[in-house]
Formats: sequence, structure tokens, C-alpha cells
Amino acid sequence: MGNLFKIAVRNLFRYKRRTLLTVSLIAIGIIFVLGYISISGSFKNMMIGQITDSMIGHLQVHRKGYVASIENLPLNLNLKPQAVKKLEEILNQQTEVEAYSPRIKFGGMFSTFVETTNIRLNGVYPEKEFKTVPLLASRITEGQKALNKGEILLPELLARGMKAKIGDMIVIVATNQDGSVNGKQFKVAGTLESATGPGGRDGYVHIEDAMEVLRMGEMEISEVAIRIKDFGKVEAFTQKLDGLLSGEVNKQGRPTFEVHSWQKLSPFYNIARMIDMMTFFIQILLIAVVLISIMNVMIMAVYERIREIGTIAAIGTLPGKILSMFVMEGFCLGVVGVVIGNIIGLIIISILNVSGGVTFDFGMQKGLVLSPTLNPMNMLVVSAIVIFVSVVASLQPALKASRMEIAEGARSKVIGKR
Repeated sequence: MGNLFKIAVRNLFRYKRRTLLTVSLIAIGIIFVLGYISISGSFKNMMIGQITDSMIGHLQVHRKGYVASIENLPLNLNLKPQAVKKLEEILNQQTEVEAYSPRIKFGGMFSTFVETTNIRLNGVYPEKEFKTVPLLASRITEGQKALNKGEILLPELLARGMKAKIGDMIVIVATNQDGSVNGKQFKVAGTLESATGPGGRDGYVHIEDAMEVLRMGEMEISEVAIRIKDFGKVEAFTQKLDGLLSGEVNKQGRPTFEVHSWQKLSPFYNIARMIDMMTFFIQILLIAVVLISIMNVMIMAVYERIREIGTIAAIGTLPGKILSMFVMEGFCLGVVGVVIGNIIGLIIISILNVSGGVTFDFGMQKGLVLSPTLNPMNMLVVSAIVIFVSVVASLQPALKASRMEIAEGARSKVIGKR
């Protein structure tokens, strides 16, 4: 094996220009793929963090059937007090849970005594909500980063359109489960930057104020948002919690709860999947570049070394050895291209991070800073794919060389002398 490696390296150095061009193509492909993976992966993770940590949470628990009707914010599908108590008992026993926040979600009318419009409201315990979605506080653009009883946090664009300012008194009118209408005055404590785009209409009030507006005798919860300690284990914990809650049934014998991870609740999950698909196709493009480059080099090497192949076959070199020699050349080309591409790619990513990352705007989010990061596993996978493809690409030319007749090499030699 050592001799084959030496021969392969020597043969590659015999054609320095072609070898350099091939290695450069492989390295450039590696650099672009690593750059794309690091930036797109960091963008995806950052946006997932923005959504889960500012609004949704890592997962949520609802009453069975609530999510199917969530756009209507149905009060008749809230979790009853006994179910909420049972859920909290189970959550308190789970070491994976960092925080959870019960919410009452309802729709209502928002009036400044001059104009009226509709609004969606979340009744929450502020201390629990800020722990469960820690970026919620950063979305408060004006006013205090807190929420007390009798106060409301309004969506920024809605407040601007209704000319509601910090400290103004406004009225929320809502219809409760029985169909009766009730209203309550609130003081505008702050305005919220939208986490979902210009159409965001979600405001926040204290959960006890929500109960008063809806005339609830006992607290009924629309959803419980949950934050776990390790985001990478969201799916595993969702399945675990679903299993723990599956035994809870109502009087009709149907499941009481349904558990959904953030992927089932946010449309951004589809964008995340598109990013993954684009990454996959970029890798396919890299494979095509490597395949064509290596195959071209090896085919040319076979045709240019017909006499050499014939000679070494004539002195008794077995076809398997000839095959291995050309495969080793392809392997060396792939390894060198991978090493150079990885080194340059890591240097470029490091320079981007040292210079402060990439600043961009995303919808209503302004001045977001993206720090490209590269998962070592992604780098290993890309490197392994390139090296494997390099070996595969060299197989066809290698097979041709190993099956070459001795007479063909000798004839080529004679023709060359003439």
C-alpha cells in the first residue's frame, strides 16, 4: 500500500498543472459548500430561536382538538382546572423542563374611545412567560419591559395605527364562552415588535385580567407553552410527554391532551425544510463537480500512459495492482482538495466571525447579526462524500487501464517511435 501511495503521488506530480487545476476545483467546491452550510445553518438556527424564544416556546400542550380550530381561539376548547392541575404535576416532575407558561388566548375589540379594531390577546403570568420565551422582553420597543395587572402590551403597528401611546387608557371588549360581552380598561404599558411580520396582532395582558374580561369563575387554560433545557431534545421530549399524557382521558374515553412541538405550530418549519433541501442540492452540485473533474483527469492519465501501462503489464504487474494504482491517484486528489478546501473554508468563516458576523434585516427584525458557525459533523460528512466520489470517479478509468492488453501498449510504443 505504501508503494502504491508513492507511485500515485509521483504520477500526480508529473502532471502538475492538471493536478493543481483539479485540486483547485475540488477545494473551491468545498469552500462554497462549507460557507453555504455555515451561513444557512446559522440563519435557520437563529430564526428558530427568534420564533421559539419570543413567542411559541419549544412545545405546547392543548386540549384535544384545540389546534385544529386555533384560528378561531375557541374558548369552549380550553383546558379545565382539573386537567391543568394534572398537567402541571407531570411537568414539575420532568427534569428536562426549564420553564412553562399557562396562557389564555382570546379575541376581542380594542378601542381608544375614538377608533376600534380587533386584537388577539394572551393572558399570561408575566414571570412565567418571560422565563418560557426569554426573547419576549427584547420585543418590547417602548415602555417598561414588564407587565402588571391592569396593563397591556400592544402590537407596535396596531398601537401606531390607532395612535395609542404609552400611558394611554384603552378598552378591551370580549365575548365570553356563554356569549355575553364584557369590557375592561387597560393602561398601555408598552409596545411589542411583531415576531411574525407586519400582520402581527398579538397583545399581552395579565392572566387574572383575562379571567375578569372573560368572566371566568375558574381559570381555564388555552395552552401551556414549555421550554426545555436542551433544544436538541425537543422531539424526544415531545414524544415522552405525549406518552405520559396519553393515559389522561375525558368522560367519553377520548384523550384530554394533545402535544405539539414548535415544528407543528410554526410555518417557519417549512422554510427550515427548504433550507435543508437547498443545502442537499448544493452538496449534489459539489459531487457532480468532483465527479467530472476526477474522471476527466483520470481518463486523460490513462490515454497518456498507455505505453507505461503496457510496459508494467508486460513485466508481470497484475491487473488488480494497476487498478489500485489509478484508484489511489483519485483518492489522493480528493484528500488534498478536501484538506485545502477545509482549511481555507475555516479561515474564511473565522474571519467573518472576528469581523462581527453578517448584519441583515429580516421582515420586522432589524439589524440581526448572523455569526456563521460550522458543525464539525457537517464538515466530516462533506469531506467523506468528496473523497468517496473521488474514488468512485477514478474507478472507470482504472478499470480501463487494468483491462488493457499488453499488445495495445506495445503497439502504442511502436507508433510513438515512428
